[in-house]
Amino acid sequence: MAWMFDQAPSVACITCRSVLAGAPVLVVTHYDDDHSWAFLDGETAEPEQALIVAMASVLELHPDVAEIASLAPGWTASRAAVGSRWSMQRHR
Repeated sequence: MAWMFDQAPSVACITCRSVLAGAPVLVVTHYDDDHSWAFLDGETAEPEQALIVAMASVLELHPDVAEIASLAPGWTASRAAVGSRWSMQRHR
């Protein structure tokens, strides 16, 4: 699969243990300030529970997230379940 994100596969992103354990990615944020990404399960979590991994690590486990590779900086995409339509909203 061709890499379609604006950051290289080896660039760090934010995720959580459950996503690395196979839980679906339901919320993706593309930060405006540094163009970094977060791939989360949609559960409320404390910041100290965040993990920093290479973007490729998340995409290898969840290739379906490539659907929103064009998400603009400053936006968040969320969905109810894998296969559901992504809803996009701009950060405030």
